[in-house]
Amino acid sequence: MIRLTAQIVFLVGVVGWGAIRIPHEVKNKRRNRIDVSAVDGRERLLLLISLSGLGIVPIAYCLLAGRGFLAFADYPFSALQAGIGTAVFVAALALFLATHRQLGRNWSQTLELREDHTLVTHGVYRLVRHPMYTAFFLWGLAQLLLLQNWIAGPAGLIGFGVLYAFRVQREESMMHAAFGQQYADYMARTKRIIPFIY
Repeated sequence: MIRLTAQIVFLVGVVGWGAIRIPHEVKNKRRNRIDVSAVDGRERLLLLISLSGLGIVPIAYCLLAGRGFLAFADYPFSALQAGIGTAVFVAALALFLATHRQLGRNWSQTLELREDHTLVTHGVYRLVRHPMYTAFFLWGLAQLLLLQNWIAGPAGLIGFGVLYAFRVQREESMMHAAFGQQYADYMARTKRIIPFIY
């Protein structure tokens, strides 16, 4: 594998991500009304930071690398590292697909609860409370391994890490308010994003 191939793999992964997310989002918005929303300026800023790290910066790097965009931050390419990154991105996509399928009509891109929202605790949700966040962290790790550049590579982990750090507590408070003891019990038996660890 060469640097260009790794960049193409990353872009294909982003397209795969969109192929999972966009149809689900369109269908969900059409059929399910929002009952509770905590979307505010802070949430929009966090989404922009995450989008910049996982999307804007790395996509620009991949598309403009031939013109020298961020070339000063490239480091020697490792095919092994890129191969591992490819495997991690495949795992991220598989987990992302599973979370969308298991959440079904309960899914939301941001801090929202749908009408007749239910607490999902089956499938990957048996292992962690936020497997979609796990999938995004895996994307960030894949990006770091595939895009061997000191800026574009870690941008995903940094951007999504900021969103996670400032959002997860709000999300869990929102879920606890909606589901009470049921959510408290769920929290007691699961970890946030890494099974049995964290």
